[in-house]
Amino acid sequence: MTPEQLVEVEQIKQLKARYFRLMDTRQWQDWAQVFTEDAVLQWGPNDGDVAKTRDGIVELVSHVLREATTCHHGHMPEIEIEDASRARGIWAMYDYVETPQYVLNGFGHYHEQYRKVDGAWRIHRLRLTRLREDRRTK
Repeated sequence: MTPEQLVEVEQIKQLKARYFRLMDTRQWQDWAQVFTEDAVLQWGPNDGDVAKTRDGIVELVSHVLREATTCHHGHMPEIEIEDASRARGIWAMYDYVETPQYVLNGFGHYHEQYRKVDGAWRIHRLRLTRLREDRRTK
């Protein structure tokens, strides 16, 4: 990996850190900026478990998490720079979601594609796969 690619990888790591922090602190307007305008989020195994566009993703996630306390962690990124404006990555993940109805501890991976737009990396495609989900009702 070249020194320039290492800089790009670090920028993507910073992007993902903002993704987690802004989501957990409910800064939805700023959180929207981590995505391309035409981003796609797939959070489950079914074809219907998809949100399309930056605005659609923010609307869905902010609604689903409106009564929740969350803590998301991403670990051990595998990031590949494809060219000057495209990259992909896989992140091991853990999330804690507490709602009035249940508490969830989730383990899995984020599979992502990134695009560089106006000089900044953005998440273009995100697919969440879960290996384990521990859920208990309150």
